[in-house]
Amino acid sequence: MTAAVAIPPSTPFPKLDEVVAKVKAGSREFARLSLDERIAMLEAFRDGYRSVALESARAACLAKGLDPDAAVAGEELLGGPMVTIRILRLTAEALREVKQHGAPRIDKKAFRQLADGRWAVKIFPNSAIDGTLLAKHTGEVYLKAGITPDNIKQHQAAFYRQPHQGRLCLVLGAGNVNAIAPTDVVYKMFVEGSACILKMNPVNAYLGPFIERAFAPAIARGFLAVVYGGAEEGAHLVNHPQVDEVHITGSDKTHDAMVWGPPGADAAARRARNEPLLKKDISSELGCITPVIVVPGPYDDAQLGFQGRNIAGMIANNASFNCNSAKLLVTSKPWVGRQALLGKIQAGLELTRPRKAYYPGAEERWRSFVDGRENVKKVGHAGPGELPWAFITDVDKGKRDDRVFTVEPWCALISEVSFDTQDVGSYLDEAVKFVNERVWGTLSTMVVVHPATLKDPRTGAAVEKAIAGLRYGAVAVNTWAGAVFGLGVAPWGAHPSSTLQDIQSGKGWVHNTLLFDHDVIEKFVLRAPVKAAPIHPWFPGHRSADQLAKKLIDFEMGPSWLKVPGIATAAMKA
Repeated sequence: MTAAVAIPPSTPFPKLDEVVAKVKAGSREFARLSLDERIAMLEAFRDGYRSVALESARAACLAKGLDPDAAVAGEELLGGPMVTIRILRLTAEALREVKQHGAPRIDKKAFRQLADGRWAVKIFPNSAIDGTLLAKHTGEVYLKAGITPDNIKQHQAAFYRQPHQGRLCLVLGAGNVNAIAPTDVVYKMFVEGSACILKMNPVNAYLGPFIERAFAPAIARGFLAVVYGGAEEGAHLVNHPQVDEVHITGSDKTHDAMVWGPPGADAAARRARNEPLLKKDISSELGCITPVIVVPGPYDDAQLGFQGRNIAGMIANNASFNCNSAKLLVTSKPWVGRQALLGKIQAGLELTRPRKAYYPGAEERWRSFVDGRENVKKVGHAGPGELPWAFITDVDKGKRDDRVFTVEPWCALISEVSFDTQDVGSYLDEAVKFVNERVWGTLSTMVVVHPATLKDPRTGAAVEKAIAGLRYGAVAVNTWAGAVFGLGVAPWGAHPSSTLQDIQSGKGWVHNTLLFDHDVIEKFVLRAPVKAAPIHPWFPGHRSADQLAKKLIDFEMGPSWLKVPGIATAAMKA
């Protein structure tokens, strides 16, 4: 299937300058808008996005080689309009709380103290209806030291406590997941108070006109503009004197070139002196070699089958062009279930055909990992422009410079590394140290663990120690970190250990619809059952993902218990 979508032309440089002047002027008015005006604008955006939801998802399917009338189209319905509409709804609800209470309210009963004395706060489910739709899933924000139930309100809604006089943020949009660009704009505008220029990524520039239609009320008033182009247009805007700050979702290489200059001795010297060329604030989300740590345990065949298909979905979703795609499986070599799990993952991948490698350079990257390497299993028969799923097992963990540990594949591939112990405590100590110190990225990780392991006091404590010690912004237990991205209420971003000199997966947070200040968040932890029913919509071979996605889009436009049976029916058809 070939792309049949309109790609807007690059915005001319004189027009870019006009746009900057207009939005910079608009930023001052935008900073003064009342909460009622902001809430009304968010609701108008939600109506606007609903009007383009199906059309924009169809365009994405065509661009990515998917049948827009098949169940797999659910990927684009969920990863574009559903998440966007949900975050618009939750942000409007948060601003209503700000208007009434000064900040979104958090019940003190939601807090628990961690072993090191810090606090975690349970923020999901944030309503009874969400708890029903995603049963037995709970999510907590792990807070930094000094943040307590008594002072948390002082660390929420910073812009609304101390508003600035108007700032212009350049948002450099992501090219892979279609919810990223619009929701990054929503965050910068309505959580941080900045007017925005969104430069679309050339890979999904077709989405820009839909965003322009959906967000037309802000564009008309000079609070937002959408522009087009590649690296030259981006550099012009990044360095424009009237642009106050930059937010990028993309490559760490692109980020570092902006901050330190083109790769070479001069950039290295600037980095060593910590003298960035870019003097503006920059926030970022820059990808990850996402590990899946499988804790040895007494899993039965059904549990292994569920998790094998779960991991296969983490690989296959969006043709593996996700910053949170499973990229490194971590296992215990002597664990009796290891080979069975590897087989279940392969069986899961066999449920979905190879996908169009729509992101530029994917085939070259794929070959740089698989060519000449031992223990490579290729799954599926790839047609022109497609890549088979590649599964590399038994990677030697002693080879420190192996690219599976240092370079994000950004293609249809996962690797496996194993450790020589199955004692839960020893295994987790080794695995956590390895992924923290040897594996590039700080965005997200997954941990698969059996309920009996969690229940046992000794092994349960080892798991909690591992979760606390993982240097990732999102830790998903028995589920995919993509679910964290989709919750909206959860902060999404890299672990705050990243620095400008060693940016890893970036710095700053988005989504975060309870408006926590950035300097209080350490990570978000989502916990799920080791086997759930119904299966998740990212599972390969899901037969009703498109129907489920459409039901969820309608739900997010107006949550109601009356809509739950229809959602459940669509989910059970999987």
